[in-house]
Amino acid sequence: MQQNPSDAERVLFVHAHPDDESLATGGTIATLVNRGALVTVVTCTRGELGEVIPADIKHLEGSGEPLVELRTAELTSALAILGVTDHRFLGAEGARWRDQPPRRYTDSGMRWGDSGAEAPLVMSEDALCAAPFGEVAADLATVIDSVKPDAVISYNSTGGYGHPDHVRAHEASLRAAEVMGVPFFAIEPDAAEGQLAVDVSAVLVRKRDALRAHRSQVTVDGDRYFLSSGPGQPITTVERYSRIRPVEATTVAWKDQGLGIHLLAWILALVVGVAVGAIATVDHRYTVTLLGTDLPVGIIATLLIVAALLAGLRIVFADRIVPTIATVGMLGVIAVLSLAGSGGSVLVTNDVVGYLLVYGPVVIAFLVLAWPAAGTFSRDKIGGRPEPKGTPQL
Repeated sequence: MQQNPSDAERVLFVHAHPDDESLATGGTIATLVNRGALVTVVTCTRGELGEVIPADIKHLEGSGEPLVELRTAELTSALAILGVTDHRFLGAEGARWRDQPPRRYTDSGMRWGDSGAEAPLVMSEDALCAAPFGEVAADLATVIDSVKPDAVISYNSTGGYGHPDHVRAHEASLRAAEVMGVPFFAIEPDAAEGQLAVDVSAVLVRKRDALRAHRSQVTVDGDRYFLSSGPGQPITTVERYSRIRPVEATTVAWKDQGLGIHLLAWILALVVGVAVGAIATVDHRYTVTLLGTDLPVGIIATLLIVAALLAGLRIVFADRIVPTIATVGMLGVIAVLSLAGSGGSVLVTNDVVGYLLVYGPVVIAFLVLAWPAAGTFSRDKIGGRPEPKGTPQL
């Protein structure tokens, strides 16, 4: 039986450069795809500063756009081998903060220092590590908001081996996951207690073929691969992760409650709306005399209570149904009580106070119900950024 896409597991991988997705998580990606998961891969840069290994294309190293075209083509091939159908470049369509023009994050580069990999002393102003941290994290939060993943996977705090783009990808994706309330898993290069170990032996051939697709960066020889620096490494059959700051659900979200709970809430909302409408109609003309002036405290209190009730229901239940039911009950009672009684008496007169009672709650309800759903993230929440590394090149 075919799996309903809405029920499928969703996992978001965030990587710094083309080839990282295959090197660090290729087996996990293929395994997830095999079991019907919807996998999204975000690549932060296009690897503009990557070293080229094969002699026949060595001339493309540092060539700018020609190298970008090659690495993008390699990435497309590798993702197809792994089974990924949703890939996005950070800053481009589908991975950009709303209402902002597209931007291209470029490879920051790196240098080897006394303590290992470090950011270069000078980098392009478009470099990932030179970009405002809040902007990078907001772009990633946009992807999370779109994909609704069950988990976000990226590097650990050291970026695996210290590359500044890996570290920035970790920082930004972790912040975005925290703001969006999504569990974050860090790629761990070394085994340790408490890690999640994924056996990828069943998809090892696809992982190997995906690595081969990145010909400019990776050389595959049997069950080992070689990068431009260092000796060969085994193509591992186990990929390891650790969960960072796990998000534990302490309550069941309103949308996940059963029909019985929803019906009870709707009935109570109707009862509360009717009660507020009745009390408001009876007491809306109440005044207090102060220094010889009659203050219309009744209608003021009525409108404040209506606003507080509807806004509170909208916030607490995070939907429009409950406040809409309360609004219907409230406006229905006000409408009924506004009619002339059998003896000709009326509770609502044709004056300013009467009009405020009849139309004020309508306006308030419209504003509360029409207001867009509270954003699942805001750029302000993503702030508190680490300082950019290196010095942008002007």
